[in-house]
Amino acid sequence: MTVRIAVSLPDDVAERLALEPNVSRFVAEAVRHQIRRERSLALLNRAGYTFGDGDEEAGLRRITDDHGAVTPELAEQADARLARWRRK
Repeated sequence: MTVRIAVSLPDDVAERLALEPNVSRFVAEAVRHQIRRERSLALLNRAGYTFGDGDEEAGLRRITDDHGAVTPELAEQADARLARWRRK
């Protein structure tokens, strides 16, 4: 199922989206990426890690540099494991 949403965007963002052959897919992937990022940070916060200004970006860069980019498939597997863990 899909939902149609109209949004207003800054010019630079609109220009970038104009380059995409499938804007909806691009936006959906970007939002999913943000959701995964927020979930990861929430888990770290619950585990006692806190972040100051600039720490978040530096930490995410280090994770990416140290372990490579997380693929969508790997993120889905992690989400599924977390969902099973939460049910216990």
